[in-house]
Amino acid sequence: MSVAKPKIQRRPISGVFLLNKPLDISSNAALQKVRWLYRAEKAGHTGALDPLATGLLPICLGEATKFSHYLLESVKRYQTTVKLGQTTTTGDVEGEVLQQRPVPELTPEKIEQILEQFRGDIQQVPPMYSALKKHGKPLYELARQGIVVEREARPITIYQLQLIEFTQDSLTLDVICSKGTYIRVLGEDIGEALGCGGHLSALHRTATGHFDLIPSYTLSYLESLTEAEREALLLPAYAPVEHLPQVQVPEGRSKYFCNGLESNIDHAAAEQVLVFDGERCLGLAQITDKKRLVPKRVLHLEK
Repeated sequence: MSVAKPKIQRRPISGVFLLNKPLDISSNAALQKVRWLYRAEKAGHTGALDPLATGLLPICLGEATKFSHYLLESVKRYQTTVKLGQTTTTGDVEGEVLQQRPVPELTPEKIEQILEQFRGDIQQVPPMYSALKKHGKPLYELARQGIVVEREARPITIYQLQLIEFTQDSLTLDVICSKGTYIRVLGEDIGEALGCGGHLSALHRTATGHFDLIPSYTLSYLESLTEAEREALLLPAYAPVEHLPQVQVPEGRSKYFCNGLESNIDHAAAEQVLVFDGERCLGLAQITDKKRLVPKRVLHLEK
């Protein structure tokens, strides 16, 4: 007779953990591992990385999940390597080889001429192997059945696309891009522009919004710590929006703000501000032209 495992006692812990995601694990699996180690009641990540991809994956715990969409929509930075001369079903090394073509002789000048075509505002067709849905079904499920459906091109922005190094059949690139950019597709399109095709052999995220890869921490390191040491690694719940202007709540109005009620405030109009009571963050608000402080996201944190 098997003995039931004791149920984990979840707790209302809040904050942001900067994970350096390892290879061969999904973003959701990494998220659940971090949540389990912190025994958090609630958790969410801020933009999925494929199992092939490594690097920065901020994890929001508890009240920090109220701000996770700000990082979902933020600018991302990657270092990626494109293997030239070979296309695959998935656009990366996990797929089956579709076609092989000779790679032309590469020079810095020729590569720069190609990369220039992909800088700025461009249109990109999402890949079949993606979580986008068609008639309620994820595209990757259709792709696994051998079904290809038409996808509309979407506007994205490539803010920076720089060559780090190249070999006879590969390019290593530094990419800063907008939300919704598929680096796999970018690699494929660059390969096609060179006339030989290509796929990603490596992808490493180095920044999400205003968060950089350093400092960030691995799952194995997190496992090695005590509970108190893990808590010391957490950034504040408001860290995803800490770059916004900060104001102090009008005297005596903290409880009203936390209950979602407006207050008068002697401050210029602002679309978004972080509201504090001393050093304690109460949440996110708007200040109207009529100098009214309007709560938008209220944090319910333990004192």
